[in-house]
Amino acid sequence: MHTGCVLGTGLLAFALLAYPGLAPAQESLNDQRLLGMRLYNQSCRVCHAKPQLTSAQYAPVLSRISMNGRDEALRTAIAEGSAKMPGFKYHLKPAEIDAIVAYLKTVPPPAD
Repeated sequence: MHTGCVLGTGLLAFALLAYPGLAPAQESLNDQRLLGMRLYNQSCRVCHAKPQLTSAQYAPVLSRISMNGRDEALRTAIAEGSAKMPGFKYHLKPAEIDAIVAYLKTVPPPAD
């Protein structure tokens, strides 16, 4: 494992411990959802979560109620993108997009 991977894993673990609302309970994550969480952290988190508590957020927070909880709408949005978001159909395989959707189904909506 590269040093950067160890450091990145440590930082992710710290973030999840410091801000427990960022991730669902570990026991609810099967292999597909764990893959989805990893892909979300690599490709989505940069815009859909605040990089720092004092930073601006660029895109809406994603959760199980995103796109009214409709899996197909989430898949389409991730694959095709929008005017403000790039599509990931050339970057992610359909099974990887499905994994992100499965992970998002475990993420509670943000508190108001």
